[in-house]
Amino acid sequence: MSEYAKARELGEQAREKEWTRPSFAKQLFLGDFRLDLVRPAPAPAEKAAKRGEDFVRAVRRYLDAHVDPAEIERTAQVPDAVVKGLAGLGAFGITIGEEYGGLGLPYLYYCRTLMLVGSYCPALATLLSAHQSIGVPQPLKLFGTEEQKREFLPRCARGEISAFLLTEPDVGSDPARLSTTAVRDGDEYVLDGVKLWTTNGVVADLLVVMARTGEKVSAFVVEADTPGITVQRRNSFMGLRGIENGVTEFRQVRVPARNLVGREGQGLKIALTTLNTGRLSLPATCAGNAKWAVKIAREWGNARVQWGRSVGRHEAVATKISFIAATAYALEAVCDLTSRMADDQRNDIRIEAALAKLYASELSYQVLDELVQIRGGRGYESAESLAARGERGVPAEQMLRDSRINRIFEGSSEIMRLLITREAVDAHLSAAGELIDPDAPPQARARALRRAGAFYARWLPTLVAGTGNLPTSYADFGPLAHHLRYVERTSRKLARSLFYGMSRWQGRLEHRQAFLGRIVDIGAELFAMTAACVRAEEDAADLGRRPYELADTFCRQARRRADALFTRLWDNTDSADVRLARYVLDGRYGFLEEGVLDPSIEGPWVGAPEGGENLRRKIT
Repeated sequence: MSEYAKARELGEQAREKEWTRPSFAKQLFLGDFRLDLVRPAPAPAEKAAKRGEDFVRAVRRYLDAHVDPAEIERTAQVPDAVVKGLAGLGAFGITIGEEYGGLGLPYLYYCRTLMLVGSYCPALATLLSAHQSIGVPQPLKLFGTEEQKREFLPRCARGEISAFLLTEPDVGSDPARLSTTAVRDGDEYVLDGVKLWTTNGVVADLLVVMARTGEKVSAFVVEADTPGITVQRRNSFMGLRGIENGVTEFRQVRVPARNLVGREGQGLKIALTTLNTGRLSLPATCAGNAKWAVKIAREWGNARVQWGRSVGRHEAVATKISFIAATAYALEAVCDLTSRMADDQRNDIRIEAALAKLYASELSYQVLDELVQIRGGRGYESAESLAARGERGVPAEQMLRDSRINRIFEGSSEIMRLLITREAVDAHLSAAGELIDPDAPPQARARALRRAGAFYARWLPTLVAGTGNLPTSYADFGPLAHHLRYVERTSRKLARSLFYGMSRWQGRLEHRQAFLGRIVDIGAELFAMTAACVRAEEDAADLGRRPYELADTFCRQARRRADALFTRLWDNTDSADVRLARYVLDGRYGFLEEGVLDPSIEGPWVGAPEGGENLRRKIT
């Protein structure tokens, strides 16, 4: 079996295969616009909402009084006093149940907290989210034994920091090549290996470690001060300079067998399931970045005068401000809706969470890039430099740098598109899996043909017409009704396009990643449009027409992006691009590299670093 086949098989074994609850996004990709699944958006209980609002206000007061984000950027470190102060508020146990010492707040208020913190200090938001979304609390909440929960969750809620360790120097999104091992020895496992990019790992008290047990991957909770664990270095990055991210080595590290999370071989399933809701922390931070950008764009657009009027009144800048404001409204709507659905638990949100992460990370980066452009040289200049010469120290360039990682964190945009595609085509693969599998035997292909025939005989007629063709449909949404009609019609067009792609390429479809990526991006636009319209209808009760104005402008912009993506499904340069890339990799265009100097420092492209002094830092 090839390495690719092994990786695909391992991924299939780890993913959730059953759909026991409805999914708005899954149906959207099937051409079935189930607005009833997201409208009205689920609301938290009144008591939980009050506790959540009180907590967000308390965090705001603390940040304003005790946290200096410029100091964190300058020193590349979150002060111990800040960590302890936030721990005292309960910020490290927002979603941990009260029975385990946490606040037990809805996921909605966890995300709103991260939105707030992320707008002020993205590095601090990363510290909190890596601890709670992918660190010890979430995996134990979903898969831990009662004994494990009582042993570790109170510690996490008190502020003992946790980290998630999966990536290795030679392993990113390819778990089949994982090399860290865990060998059973009586009542213990012995861990050996090296983990890379361990966010929070330099200061963590508790670790979730993914290691190979035989042919499969398992998850363990590991005490960070266990003998044999060495933090070999603290990494530095383009942005998020305050995060404690490092390289951690395990050498004959003995871990009690009772610290195995779930069963042996469940490690990747635990990781993927944890991320179904854990990924929502990034959209929250992204939404916070975008909302902050609205504030700065408004203030600068009014304050800066060129050619006799404020720059925000010039069309070239006004279109950018419109994009920033409309997108910020939509990103908050997407984050708000998906986190409410996570709390409600009536829907399977694995696709929605992935779409939210993909869409928010891509669009918020564009928002911040446009903000830098609006501010011109002052956007490119650092806040420290601006303040040193007497101007307001706006960290626009820092926010842009800090946000860049969101398109890579917890699954790159490319990996997210592949993950979403796999879930979106699940119904097709269930119906016609062996039919499009070139390695399937004739008998299996014959059975698949009958099964596929029955499925498509029922499904294809539903893609011809729907309520989106009726001018009176979605009338409750007033000025936004025509946008929802567009979403309904376009979801059917999207499903037809996916079917055409499967018919054309069959088993080769999985290699048409550019085509599939555009399919996903169209679905993301439709999901965001729906969220914005649902949010505007709700907000209008208190805010009048203003939410409709934001949602209408966003939908107009999103429709143009979606229409352009549809055109590029069939009219593109994908084949030529792949061919040219192959030529580049083969060295055919070596002359292009002449006349330049490479500033890279000598060394191997990948590989484990040399051992050395333990750089682990303990919060005191």
